[in-house]
Amino acid sequence: MSTYFVRTFGCQMNKHDSERIAGLLEADGMTAARSPEEADVIVFNTCCVRENADERLYGQVASLKAIKTGGRPEVLIAVGGCIGQRDGALLQKQLPHVDVVFGTHNIEALPELLEAARQGRSGVQILDEGHTFASDLPSRREHSWHAWLSITVGCDNFCTYCIVPYVRGRERSRPIEDVVAEAQALVDDGVVEITLLGQNVNSYGRDLYGAPRFADVLRAVATTGVQRIRFATSHPKDLSDDTIRAMAETPEVCNYLHLPVQSGSNRTLAAMNRVYTREHYLDLVSRLRTAIPGLALSTDVIVGFPGETEEDFEDTLDLFKQVGYHQSFTFIYSPREGTPAASLPGAVPRAISQERFDRLIEVVQSSAAAGHRDLLGTTQRILITGHSKRDSSMLTGRTESNKVVHIPATGTSDVEPGKFLDVHIQEAQTWFLLGYPVS
Repeated sequence: MSTYFVRTFGCQMNKHDSERIAGLLEADGMTAARSPEEADVIVFNTCCVRENADERLYGQVASLKAIKTGGRPEVLIAVGGCIGQRDGALLQKQLPHVDVVFGTHNIEALPELLEAARQGRSGVQILDEGHTFASDLPSRREHSWHAWLSITVGCDNFCTYCIVPYVRGRERSRPIEDVVAEAQALVDDGVVEITLLGQNVNSYGRDLYGAPRFADVLRAVATTGVQRIRFATSHPKDLSDDTIRAMAETPEVCNYLHLPVQSGSNRTLAAMNRVYTREHYLDLVSRLRTAIPGLALSTDVIVGFPGETEEDFEDTLDLFKQVGYHQSFTFIYSPREGTPAASLPGAVPRAISQERFDRLIEVVQSSAAAGHRDLLGTTQRILITGHSKRDSSMLTGRTESNKVVHIPATGTSDVEPGKFLDVHIQEAQTWFLLGYPVS
């Protein structure tokens, strides 16, 4: 029986798509291999949002040439996802040992493309747009207790630094009935936590219903019996009062929100085409925290965007101090070919960007540590996710507010991933909490 191995780069949407790729290959009679070296088919599901993702893909694919030239020429290498969509047949010119290239709109074609490559025909197919959703395909989930559930694909925002609308296409929403039906099927299959996915979940339904209906999705999915609902990602310009109410009034929705700000400078936000101001964003945070006490916030931010001055960066630093994020995904700007920002003047020298990056990280570390200290002495219900990667004697779980908690594995033999446990928090570090099961 043939074996496969899928390597995933990038966002949660790519993780969702990789589970569908695995499901398709297993439906085609294949089984999962433990490593690329043991696989008959190796699939790279790629991201091109950051420059280092390109570099990692090209480096890892190039390193696999030795497998094909070292006695296993029948091994097939496939590249899909955002880089596949963007580069198409060019990938085969640059990496001749790649056999199959597919994009973000035609995941379902992978088995046929692999068969074409086996027969010596072209295994390259890129579509300009899709007509199906990856969620409609079979799936092999990474965890039995958690599921990614896509509610939209694509994006209509066209932030000047972002390649996503060009490789994922314009925004398309799934009918709410389909979303709820999939959620119910997942719950019936033992899933206790669902993460709703979209490039901008807050605008869900605008294309189908004439107005966003994300609040309706939250309320409807909660009726399935799922115990926890998370979602990503939220664009601040579309986060409505109705969605805030749904978050506050629906116990299943976790008190955690990822709300990308990208910059705290109005001038930079305008250059990014983010379509909101720092004042709007801060007011949004105030309304969220009034409605949802204890809400944990995380964000994305870009440092060193073209034209960013020290004053612009100080505005970002000030916003971070006001918000007090519990986590931040912080990036130094790297131009993406094909985006408007790639041709903007005013490139910020790397040394200056790095110095600003380091200063911002210090603020995030301080606010994250403060948020953890607030939980000392409290009892938190955590969802066990497995053993700690650094210490197998510890179990790891996450609170409703997405905080990582470690607990001693001793005496918890009946606790397994996917189970909930009440934990008394006794120690707070910057990026994790230490607790003990409540007896």
